[in-house]
Amino acid sequence: MNSQGGKNNRRGKKEDGENKRELIFKEDGQEYAQVVKMLGNGRLEAKCQDGESRLAQIRGQMRKKVWIVVGDIILLSLREFQDDRADVIHRYTPDEARNLKTYGELKDFQLVENQEAGGEEDEEGGIEFEEADIDDICKSIVLQPCLKRQPLIACAEMLA
Repeated sequence: MNSQGGKNNRRGKKEDGENKRELIFKEDGQEYAQVVKMLGNGRLEAKCQDGESRLAQIRGQMRKKVWIVVGDIILLSLREFQDDRADVIHRYTPDEARNLKTYGELKDFQLVENQEAGGEEDEEGGIEFEEADIDDICKSIVLQPCLKRQPLIACAEMLA
């Protein structure tokens, strides 16, 4: 196997890029939160552990490097002058979020379970299907062109 990597080695992601990193705990002026809604332009709505919903800005160092999606556990830096706004300073992986929960840092969050469940979709991709009778479908397909172009008598003959 080629150990040097070759011409395009620098372009790909490293296989073992998921190194163990030190778990970051919150300090004064920081709060754990879960992403509720992505708003675009580096902004998101987050539900904090203290029950507040805050508008958060992803800091410049994290933009285009750390991808944040709905359901992620994040660490917010609260603004002293604006209580309803905050800055995202760290995103936790699902393993790190589980560790935070075992350490008792994430108190009322059922977020870790939701985050894990949200990652795996069922076979239908979140779409709910219902059973339909094939005869009803055929009649509706035949009737649609009839009602637009032909008189009703001709349509009745086609259905018979």
